[in-house]
Amino acid sequence: FHLQTIMTDSNHTPSCYANTSTPYTYAPKMGKAYLSAIFSILGLISNLVAFIVLIKSCKQTQNTSRSFFLIFLGGLVVTDFMGLLVTSSFVMSFYVTHVDWRLSDPTCRFCNFMGMSMVFYGLCPLLLGATMAIERFIGIKYPFARSSRLSKGRTVSMVLLVWFIAGSISLLPLTGFGSYHIQTPGSWCFINISSKRGDWAFSLLFSLVGLISITASFLLNTVSVVTLIKVCRGAGRRQRSRDHEVEMMVQLILIMIIATVCWCPLLVRLSFFPFILDVHK
Repeated sequence: FHLQTIMTDSNHTPSCYANTSTPYTYAPKMGKAYLSAIFSILGLISNLVAFIVLIKSCKQTQNTSRSFFLIFLGGLVVTDFMGLLVTSSFVMSFYVTHVDWRLSDPTCRFCNFMGMSMVFYGLCPLLLGATMAIERFIGIKYPFARSSRLSKGRTVSMVLLVWFIAGSISLLPLTGFGSYHIQTPGSWCFINISSKRGDWAFSLLFSLVGLISITASFLLNTVSVVTLIKVCRGAGRRQRSRDHEVEMMVQLILIMIIATVCWCPLLVRLSFFPFILDVHK
């Protein structure tokens, strides 16, 4: 009764459940729970298999540049696995229990954690993709400079740095810069899209970081592919030594395409939302 009284009093409604520009409808029967379970399980299994294959490949490879690439790829696989594990746990528990977070989480702790997870695990693949594109660009364009400066320790440090940057951005709403809000059907939380300066500034920051990462990946990968084609044409006897470079670029381009298709529509919408708000005022 006490929680219901708090929720009915607009002055005490937590920010993550308040009426904002972000629409929300509690609809536990919306969607198919078994579809979410199937996709989550398949994603977790595929990432686990990919990680095992990466470990074996890293032990067997004798090529320095490929070992660096596999470390980045391993960081990407681990991030995707943990992202699926965390977010799917929240979603599946919602469909099983039909819990209403507005009543069971009046302090917004779970909602904030879910929102932080969505931002963190959303930015990490984009930032890692851009980092991998930078490494491949330097490795193909300036192989001697890269081989003399990059080591496995520095490669791991770069992955940790990407996690730190994404984590720092996801924590900003807890400092008052932006906020997280529950989303329909009530199984997840994400960035609060509202007319408040902090909210739209945070959504703009999130979208710009993502779009810059995708743009950088596209430009650097394009230059790397063109350079690699020129080198392979004139390589002659050294053609075999370039096979691993071609394989890595194909994998990196596939990663870039998947990230672009999955995230670009949302990132573009978030980047233009502040200007749409100004037009409607």
